[in-house]
Amino acid sequence: MKLRLTIALLAFVAMLSGPAFAQNVVAGAPNPAEIGKDQAQQLLKEVSISKFEDAAFWETAMPLDMGVVTGKRLNGSPAGKQPIPEETSLGIKEEDKYVLGVKVSFFHRGDSFFAIHPATPLAVEGIVKTISVWVVGRNFNHTLKVLFEDYAGQAKQLTIGTLNFVGWKKLTVAIPPNILQNEYHYGYKSGIRITGFEVDTDPLDSYGVYYLYLDDLRAVTDLFGESKRDVDDMSDGW
Repeated sequence: MKLRLTIALLAFVAMLSGPAFAQNVVAGAPNPAEIGKDQAQQLLKEVSISKFEDAAFWETAMPLDMGVVTGKRLNGSPAGKQPIPEETSLGIKEEDKYVLGVKVSFFHRGDSFFAIHPATPLAVEGIVKTISVWVVGRNFNHTLKVLFEDYAGQAKQLTIGTLNFVGWKKLTVAIPPNILQNEYHYGYKSGIRITGFEVDTDPLDSYGVYYLYLDDLRAVTDLFGESKRDVDDMSDGW
């Protein structure tokens, strides 16, 4: 009798909690205006950070006892990629016919990683809301992370996603509000600096040869502060 009563109560609770949980599910991609650091006024823009046209600008590295990693420029482009409307309206034309290919030859299975770094950090002005990149992951259970420095130069990283999919896919990560991106004493500068990517490899999938392809690194950023900057302000850092 007690067992039947317990099962009935659990079923009743599940029935009540089901609709409440469903209300928290948001369909589609998140609205950049509603995520990250909140500000009274916003001027959101999507900006291109790198189209990976120059493979020599990107360096690859991994532990010497785990394998060998190399990078190469290859012809290609995701079919679903759309140009940034503002760049098109302004007549901005930038070569965009290559992608960055990364090849990893594993020596043996185990917990490992490999990294992809630009020759110099890539600055993104404003209060960055999201970072996105097109990726071919080859359906392996490796994890892609974006590496960056906050406003104070502290190293940070965020997981973009798992590479267990076939073909090109656009991966996006939101920048949490606790990431320092500005300082109220200095209104003339803000943002982060992207320092590369790291792929944490799954031990069961760390064998043989692995290929990864990257294209079209972008950010959605709030440039309201930059639009209100005094044109005659002084620049620090000398």
